[in-house]
Amino acid sequence: MANINGFIEEKLMPIAGRIGANRVLISIRDGIALAMPLIIIGSLFTVISSFPVEAWTTMLDETGASTYLSKLTNGSFGIMALITSFGVARSYAKQRGVNGSAAGAISLSSFIVLTPSILSVDEAEGIPMGYMGSKGLFLAIVVGVISALIFQWFINHDIRIKMPEGVPPAVADSFSALIPGAVILIMWGVIYAIANECGVPNLHDLVTTVLGVPLGLLGATLPGTVIVVMLNSFFWFFGINGGSITSAVFKPVWLANAEANLQAFQAGEPLPYIITKPFMDNFAYIGGGGAVLGLVVVIAIIAMRKNSSKLTKTLVPLTFVPGCFNISEPVMFGLPIVLNVKLLIPFMLAPAVNVIVCYVAMATGLVAQTTGVVATWTVPIIISGLITTNSISGAVLQVVCLVLDTLIYLPFYLMIEKQNLIDEAAESESSSH
Repeated sequence: MANINGFIEEKLMPIAGRIGANRVLISIRDGIALAMPLIIIGSLFTVISSFPVEAWTTMLDETGASTYLSKLTNGSFGIMALITSFGVARSYAKQRGVNGSAAGAISLSSFIVLTPSILSVDEAEGIPMGYMGSKGLFLAIVVGVISALIFQWFINHDIRIKMPEGVPPAVADSFSALIPGAVILIMWGVIYAIANECGVPNLHDLVTTVLGVPLGLLGATLPGTVIVVMLNSFFWFFGINGGSITSAVFKPVWLANAEANLQAFQAGEPLPYIITKPFMDNFAYIGGGGAVLGLVVVIAIIAMRKNSSKLTKTLVPLTFVPGCFNISEPVMFGLPIVLNVKLLIPFMLAPAVNVIVCYVAMATGLVAQTTGVVATWTVPIIISGLITTNSISGAVLQVVCLVLDTLIYLPFYLMIEKQNLIDEAAESESSSH
């Protein structure tokens, strides 16, 4: 055991730490996180407009309210790429100690430059709404990272316009961004022009194909997703938020799939994807990373026994309520799970089992797929299952997964409990002498 812990601390922890501290991954995570409130708000409007009661939806159609609800959805859920392009650049620039808002604004402008326009017969110009949402997400991330890299290079090398000391900081920052901003916009404009003149496919579609297809093969397929959730647990085992690493890479895929499902759901068409962000948040990670709600239930059940250990009884009030709301840190660091080799196997196995069971259940039609509606990650199971699938079958599936997770964690925690009782008995005996 000592050798294993030594290997983990000396060899694996530094690697995991470097990955978790990568500026690009952090900026992608922060950029998408900035868009999450709008995504969730848009999902609420979708729930209202598609509530599974025929009289309700008929009333919305007849009164015209469905049109306005759709507008609200498109104005929130449908602009995730715009917000992400700003957020990614802002996060990276702030990490490098330069003006994040200016970098974000330049990135957003660059994203618009690279987005093809729609010209009507009377030469009115518009922007395709689809590219503002999930279809433009990959390009938004690429533009955000590259624009921020260039922006911080200019500022940190002092290639900028400097204003006198008496000028207000907001004005000075605006002038400071002129040179890097002009260079960045011209660069993206030239790239767009060359691609357009050479007949290169739409840059949004090109980037989505180059980045999205390989990531989709890993993050949107059953074998790939099993690997992803096990990697998530693996990083958490070292005390590093696994979601901040895996989600930074795969969340764009899951969000794009969710929006595609949402559009199909609104149109009354078959849902194209099983693995979406709601699938991951509300079915794979029940209780948080490692699907630890099953472990929380095990601790609560064992604590009800008369001869349970003091540690187990102490853990119940600390872990049960947060666990019901998918907050895993109390059990993650209080038990702990981190660097606890005895729990590594179930910690990696439980979410993988959830993915397999849920995927098969949805692929065979036994359970409704996630509609693309996003529930906040703190929504308890059963409620989140109902919201995200628009069906009671989703809630039932979550309960099934919780039972399976509990059974997976049970034998491993019983071993820990046995050792707890031995240690407490020894401590009691030594204190009595």
